[in-house]
Amino acid sequence: MGKFSYNQEALKNLNIQDTKILDRLVDSESARQAHLKKDHSQRDKRVSLKEAIAEYVKDGDICTDAGFAYVRTSHQSYFEIMRQGKKDLQFIGSPNTNHTYMINNGHCKYSHNSYVGAEMRGTDRNYSRQLKEGRVTILSEWSHGSMAQGFKAAQLGLPGVFSKQLLGSDIVRHNPYVKVMQNPARDDHDPCVFIPALFPDVTIIHAQAADRCGNARIYGPIVNDAALAAAARKVIITAEEIVPESELRYNNKGVVIPFMYVDAVVELPFGAVPGNMPGHYYWSRQWWEKFLRLGTKNEDTMRDFLNEWVYGCKDQFEFVEKLGGAKWIASSKRLTRTAEYDNEDEGYDFSYTPFTPEKDPGIYY
Repeated sequence: MGKFSYNQEALKNLNIQDTKILDRLVDSESARQAHLKKDHSQRDKRVSLKEAIAEYVKDGDICTDAGFAYVRTSHQSYFEIMRQGKKDLQFIGSPNTNHTYMINNGHCKYSHNSYVGAEMRGTDRNYSRQLKEGRVTILSEWSHGSMAQGFKAAQLGLPGVFSKQLLGSDIVRHNPYVKVMQNPARDDHDPCVFIPALFPDVTIIHAQAADRCGNARIYGPIVNDAALAAAARKVIITAEEIVPESELRYNNKGVVIPFMYVDAVVELPFGAVPGNMPGHYYWSRQWWEKFLRLGTKNEDTMRDFLNEWVYGCKDQFEFVEKLGGAKWIASSKRLTRTAEYDNEDEGYDFSYTPFTPEKDPGIYY
């Protein structure tokens, strides 16, 4: 490990005494060694989800959210991490919507915080409660853009970037990794924020399609995933379907992740459920409402919710059955294709029955 210089004001504000907990995220030397030791051959990397999580996610790892909150995010992989009892993980992502349900049973101990919530579905009371009760420790605060720049710097092999991100906000006072500095390209006063390259331990990226070697096609916004694939020490690709190599070679639009970054490939249909998978299925709005309005209410409701939807489901197929089975699949596919203007939308009604704690409609489509 090298020696790292941190923002002292942020360390004080976050009450971080031992900075060793921060080092690995910006340790370019150990990341480079991990990348050099990785098997970059074009070989068959297919494994089951259980095998991938058991081998590549270790207690204490720095894990990332991929996709965007509930859009093309490998939720079912996170649930498998919980079922396998992984502990003391750090989580980083923009937004970090999926940190919250990892905290209650000790799976996520440290948070590199961004935004937590699900927009109009409701605010996340569980994250706030766990933070106040000391069950999770915030190691750094980020905006979406500044975190993306840290991942991009790692992808490009840069020590970091000078940015105007975070200036004028208090975030810089609560992020030990960033520092306000003079723009080295100018003589007059021109403050910038230096954002270092970020190297998570493991990222799990859900794609519409991948081949057995790990080349992955993403339809829709890539968000940070191309950068994460290059930055992370370990990369797991989960995909709705595994296709022949020739399919991605000759129809390469959207093939943004090359095989040499990837350690494991998992065929995982419905891997983003209960989130949205562009081109495949819509997000379950009622599920997220139930989670945020009822599940996060207190410790008892959170325990019951996790027991029902995570620990009480052995895989994504049992989860889909609870959502409504074949009827949910048909309706959800219709919704997302209509929203993307791939189906006739005239006369189609996107209204639905909202979940309320007082009267659970039991409908998830």
